[in-house]
Amino acid sequence: MTFNLMIAGVGGQGTVLASKLISAAAMKKGFDVRTTETIGMAQRGGSVFGHCRIGENIFSPLIPLGKADALIAFEPSEAVRQLAYIQKNSTVLVCDKVMSPVNSSYELKEMIDYLKKNAPKLIMIDSQRLANQNPKTLNVTLLGAAAQSGIFPFDAQTLKEVLPEILPQRLLEMNYRALELGREVIINS
Repeated sequence: MTFNLMIAGVGGQGTVLASKLISAAAMKKGFDVRTTETIGMAQRGGSVFGHCRIGENIFSPLIPLGKADALIAFEPSEAVRQLAYIQKNSTVLVCDKVMSPVNSSYELKEMIDYLKKNAPKLIMIDSQRLANQNPKTLNVTLLGAAAQSGIFPFDAQTLKEVLPEILPQRLLEMNYRALELGREVIINS
């Protein structure tokens, strides 16, 4: 079994931290994990994406085109940008809040329409439901939603258990709340 996950966003949204949390949760469950991210563009506002491969005997961190089982995107245009990596039956979880990459602008409706047409299983997270949330925890909120929707080969409790292994104590409570908010968005949808 190999689970291939693409993570896409804009620099400053926490894509690299999300990848670390996913990796730690998968390793806690006994899986081999290989990851890689684009860190050259990870400055605030640049396009960022990462590959996360989970399973047994994983030797390369790179996911071949058309082989991702899921895509988690923190921003609609970044979801569209990475669609070439997904398979015919992949799940795409995306937040509908626009945070355009540097030197880019687009119409949200066009991107969402494109995703609805081209993403096999689309889970659109309504950013209005996250309006009161700290924007710095959007990444953990989306991971909570992904875990609750069954995307990962582990559950939300495993993600919760690894938060103190990765984050400083002072950030734990807000991230626990973010994880639960993500789960609630899926439960109440």
